[in-house]
Amino acid sequence: MADDQTAEPLDRLGLTDDELAGHRTVFASGALREAVIVLSGGAGGIGRAIAWLFARLGAHLVIVGRNQDKLAALTSGLTAKGLKASARAVDVREPDAVKALFDAVWQEHGRVDGLINSAGGQFPQPAIDFSVKGWNAVIDTNLNGTWYMMQAAAQRWRDNNHPGNIVNIVVVTTHGLYGIAHSVAARSGVIGLSRSVAVEWAPFGIRVNCVAPGAIETEGWNVYTPEARAAYPRSNPMMRAGSPWDVAEACAYLATSSGRFVTGETLTVDGGGQLWGETWTTGKPAYFTAGDS
Repeated sequence: MADDQTAEPLDRLGLTDDELAGHRTVFASGALREAVIVLSGGAGGIGRAIAWLFARLGAHLVIVGRNQDKLAALTSGLTAKGLKASARAVDVREPDAVKALFDAVWQEHGRVDGLINSAGGQFPQPAIDFSVKGWNAVIDTNLNGTWYMMQAAAQRWRDNNHPGNIVNIVVVTTHGLYGIAHSVAARSGVIGLSRSVAVEWAPFGIRVNCVAPGAIETEGWNVYTPEARAAYPRSNPMMRAGSPWDVAEACAYLATSSGRFVTGETLTVDGGGQLWGETWTTGKPAYFTAGDS
């Protein structure tokens, strides 16, 4: 199958549900048959692609988020196609709510096999101007919320002598993403945390990995200026943006048997952007454009 840039035309700022329902994939339809997967942030652009792919691979998706209307729309779309999905409105920043979530899912299904942490968000702003409230909002969701979900899942896997698998969606932290330093700080924490617990939790049969997307076209791009968005495809040597499906398939690689000997890793999906290029979410300052032709 050709890996052609134009083989799969993309809908601007993401893929529609109909496209996600029929998008071709390299994974077998039963790769996650009967698995119960908890997915946070499932109503977002990347999370929605993960939900569709994993449900198509046979999993029952328990989709977690704060917006009940978006959760209902996604689950109804999935179930209308004969796929298995349910939704729970939970704020991942609240540890008691996260604990109650896993208690309820385990009671309903008798198991949880995997956790995909896709919840998160940030706003572009020079770091020197962050307010305490703004900083804490990003850290609480992107780092603390991810940790609460990881720990709650791991405790139940340990207590039930059940293997588990965690995939955390982060960002590329090998070079600066200028304008979202709060998110880079939080996601760097998730990467370091994942490496540490991948060792600690290996005796329990728990694998922990991260996926780091680069310039991926989703609805989340709308928080950035048109000038910043226009520059994103030029932030990598492939000179284009990626699709949420690219990230979903990376998650599937780690969550299915194909990744059974992989733990503590960060799989970067950025078109080579970490090797070449720069990303300015707030626009490139004139200081750094001096001498540009």
